[in-house]
Amino acid sequence: MTNTLHRQGKEESLNRDFVVFMTAAPGINREGSAPTLQAFMRICAKYNPINMGNVKQGNIHQNGVEVEDFIAGLTEGAGTTAVFTDLDTVRQVIEELIRADLGISINISGLLDEVRACCKGAGITRHSAEHSLGFWGARERLPEREILEINTLCGHGMISFNFIRKMIEYVKLRRLTPKKAARIMAKCCECGAFNPARAEMLLEKVRKGDLTPSEKSVSGLSAGEASLLSKGASKEAR
Repeated sequence: MTNTLHRQGKEESLNRDFVVFMTAAPGINREGSAPTLQAFMRICAKYNPINMGNVKQGNIHQNGVEVEDFIAGLTEGAGTTAVFTDLDTVRQVIEELIRADLGISINISGLLDEVRACCKGAGITRHSAEHSLGFWGARERLPEREILEINTLCGHGMISFNFIRKMIEYVKLRRLTPKKAARIMAKCCECGAFNPARAEMLLEKVRKGDLTPSEKSVSGLSAGEASLLSKGASKEAR
């Protein structure tokens, strides 16, 4: 099971959102897996992913991160993630991973038909498929659809609803560009599954008035979020 299955949105938006990741299994292939995880990430890096990361080190959008140093610092155990925005690139990544035969399972999160076609194009049949059954329970407590589309780009929910609302507010006020706001939010996603290109696209729609989230309070930002917001805004102003 992977929390990247809960990503929300229309088909045209999800068609630009594919997460490829490798996770070693405790007691099976986790011990000594660091070189394999590094090899996986180096292959992914060749195809210019929009984001990469793992839960121990964070992601490549965080300040001062050099991709090769990031990969070299990967240790055994933690899952590694790369995000791509088009299916043809994912197919090329999978073809190279097949040739590398790294010995640890590879997962792809994306629209079912597209991922199946990707595997077929790479000459393999997918092993299995999992579906998210959506949200159950007190659904009236969920935020606006537009907020949820951005929040679920981070499967661990590290980008809070109020922080997203504040980023939308700053974009609408032209204090931040959609691209800059998306990059600020990407820093919060520790595992690297956040897709800043898709977030930028959603924010651009808000800026143009194509999407208009309901107004809600933006109080309750954490200290870390407030710090990111302040730094991002000041850099944009300069």
